Amino acid sequence: MKFGRLLAVFASVVLLAACASTPTPPGADASGAPTGLTPTRSGKDPLNSLTVDKSIAAGSASINADQPGLDWLRGPSTDIWDRIRRGFAMPDLEGTLVDDRTQWYAQRPEYMERMVARSSRYLYHIVEELERRNMPTELALLPFVESAFNPQAQSSAKAAGMWQFIPSTGKTYKLKQNMFRDERRDVLASTDAALDYLARLYDMFGDWQLALAAYNWGEGAVSRAIARNQARGLPTDYASLTMPTETRYYVPKLQAVKNIIAHPAAYGVRLPEIPDHPYFVTVTTSRDIDVTLAAKLANMSLDEFKALNPSFNRPVILGASNPQILLPFDNAERFQYNLNTYRGGLSSWTAVTVDNRERVEALAARLNVDADTLREINSIPRGMRLKAGSTVMIPRSGHHDQDISATLADSAMLAMEPDLPDARRLVVRAGRRDTVTSVAHRYGVSASQVQSWNKLSGTKLVAGQSLVLMVPVRGRGAATAARTAAHAEAADKPEVVRASAPGKGKADGRKRMTVEAAPHHAGGKGSGAARPASAKSGSAVKASSKGASRAAKSR
Repeated sequence: MKFGRLLAVFASVVLLAACASTPTPPGADASGAPTGLTPTRSGKDPLNSLTVDKSIAAGSASINADQPGLDWLRGPSTDIWDRIRRGFAMPDLEGTLVDDRTQWYAQRPEYMERMVARSSRYLYHIVEELERRNMPTELALLPFVESAFNPQAQSSAKAAGMWQFIPSTGKTYKLKQNMFRDERRDVLASTDAALDYLARLYDMFGDWQLALAAYNWGEGAVSRAIARNQARGLPTDYASLTMPTETRYYVPKLQAVKNIIAHPAAYGVRLPEIPDHPYFVTVTTSRDIDVTLAAKLANMSLDEFKALNPSFNRPVILGASNPQILLPFDNAERFQYNLNTYRGGLSSWTAVTVDNRERVEALAARLNVDADTLREINSIPRGMRLKAGSTVMIPRSGHHDQDISATLADSAMLAMEPDLPDARRLVVRAGRRDTVTSVAHRYGVSASQVQSWNKLSGTKLVAGQSLVLMVPVRGRGAATAARTAAHAEAADKPEVVRASAPGKGKADGRKRMTVEAAPHHAGGKGSGAARPASAKSGSAVKASSKGASRAAKSR
């Protein structure tokens, strides 16, 4: 693109309105006796920052705006790495753990290359936000540690996105999570929420290393660890606290990445140049549009489109939700032109809500759609039926040929239950060696059902992780659960039952699994370790687990 044309096009670009936030001062010194980690001080140089985060507003595929801050177009661009280095303001950490993690990253150039390649899409926006808030630019490197800069990452504790928010913390920071969209994966929304959270943690602890520990472990856990050290007359800096292994390595990992970014040649790492200007602009549309069509109109591969727009849970982008679609600038221009000249239908899908419990086959027959298509597009496993009030996506046709309403866009939910005449709802906690397959085998259900009930993508489990199971009353493994619930109901008080390993007539003394039995109508969605299940009646059987609380880290 020629320079003159680029200037002319940017005359129609609008400054992206970002949410205001209270500026946070640079980090404070850490103190106390080191335990394999030694905090030292690094300074921050003055920086003339650019405020050129740009957006295209294209509700009707037209671009409108002005362009304050195009200096980067008129001179040689600065590498983003230099800008990040000049903004370093957190105390350095030294010690064996830092050395270990630095060497670990340096010895894996292919892994570093993949992370850096992904980061090139997002770093400019993150650095802009950090500088606007007067926060240390080391925090721009945190997604390397959290998700390897993968906005579609999801952990076993149900943390999602580049900044790894669990559902509850995401809701606290106003990240929408519904059947159509999960803003924990949204690049703009999740970055704003993560920096809000980090700023709050710094205000709470007055120390960036403790703030980072709280981001990983939870502010309550860090506060308790500090109180324990205070009671014993011990230092309360990050290096002196007793904490889980993951949190103990957390800041050293960030320091390791910082070391490599600061001095790549010293570690034999070659960082590719990432220009210090925006990678993407934002486009809005007031009409529903298929994700595949949006990528096609933008002249992008589907994978590249999803890398910038991973928050859309379904194959359609809803115009009623005022979506922000991120596109590289040249692709945004192409998208605008193609959308204005496109003459076909923009969306292949609409949605309906069922008033009563309904089997997929019955709904498909009533709507004259293919049952397998209905299951696939809505991720409904076989053996499951829809609960009343559930919204499902269906192909557009006949009477169902309208865009999805704003009401459904904001509040639609999809709830399922086993299509069984007699099923008992159990909440179990995984043992140290358990996997989805072993739990499914133990209770006579399929691994895919366990994954569906608990929204799991893999088969690994964390010790103490809560799982919801719908076990047939006469199925394998149901007898123990039935007796558990019966005893609890008779005694009208909680009871803990530990199940023995499969195939053994007696418990072998090892803690294999804690079972929480509840009636079929028990409340709660049973969303894993991050959300313990609860029952509406007093007959639920409850149990505690230290492992579960650790798995549900607050971020």
